[in-house]
Amino acid sequence: MVITYILFALGILFLMKGADLVVDSSSSIAKKLGISTLVIGLTVVAFGTSLPELMVGIFSSLKGAGDIVFGNVIGSNIANILLILGVTAIITRVSLKIETIWKQIPFALLACFVVYIFTSGSLFGVQKLEWGYTEGIILLALLVIFIYSLIQISKSEPVKPKGIILDFGLFTSIPKIIRSRRHKTIELESDVEDVNWKTYLKLVFGFIGIYLGGKWVVEGAVYAAIQLGLSQFLISATIISIGTTLPEFIVCIFAAARSKVDLAVGNAIGSVIFNICGVLGIAALVSPLAIPAGIYVDVAIMFFATLMLFIFMFTGKKHGLSRKDGMVFLLMYILYIAFLIWRG
Repeated sequence: MVITYILFALGILFLMKGADLVVDSSSSIAKKLGISTLVIGLTVVAFGTSLPELMVGIFSSLKGAGDIVFGNVIGSNIANILLILGVTAIITRVSLKIETIWKQIPFALLACFVVYIFTSGSLFGVQKLEWGYTEGIILLALLVIFIYSLIQISKSEPVKPKGIILDFGLFTSIPKIIRSRRHKTIELESDVEDVNWKTYLKLVFGFIGIYLGGKWVVEGAVYAAIQLGLSQFLISATIISIGTTLPEFIVCIFAAARSKVDLAVGNAIGSVIFNICGVLGIAALVSPLAIPAGIYVDVAIMFFATLMLFIFMFTGKKHGLSRKDGMVFLLMYILYIAFLIWRG
């Protein structure tokens, strides 16, 4: 039905706007309650980037549509690295701190490798056809370790008068971690509104938007797959993944235009780790996830894209991505989409 496709498109918009409202309002409420601004940045704001993927993952898991869960996460991650960083590098040179190259990108590689092991069909010598509590708990444990490591890194960094950018995916506001010379502590400088009844109303509408958006997107994807004879993985790895990564894409473009390229890279890397460890981990706990046939190929591509990012960052001048590197990434993404369409 036409209405299903309309709701599918509206669902993607609802996911993005709903997550936007949740991040804005929850950040204001958390700060009003006296919660550390650093904790807000590392949890509420950062996790907000993955809210669209998370809601799609939960609804898909409840419907037993493992193809959509994996397709959305893997497709989003590949788009984050090859499409978003590729376009960003074409616009302006992308450079990054050496600490991030050696710590956060390798963690993303580790997360990709763990997913590959889990999706290769066997774990600890036992043939597996689906994910369950074991995979979900391990991935969430990795997420906790990652957040803890970021907090420790932030505490140990030297004072920088001009400040540094938080290496996580962000939405409408672009919070900055700044060092106070006087107290030598980290604070998150963000524009948060005064908390009133409108703030709580925005939070409610945000969650309603995320709920309806996730529901409509999953239902539309399943319906389209049946009617068009396409695989659910294809639809989720292309249309849904691109739709749910639009917030990251917009942030990266604005960051590149304003020469905040470290934010662009941190946005992509943080999203990759949150999508794998958070979205897949929670989805696996909600309901067992059937492993799609041949999914290890897509996971291998995701791992290879992340590895290419590490190599280009390590070997490039001033540890960055050049315009040529960006074109290579963009070409790789086009080839991946062509492969998905060819495979059906």
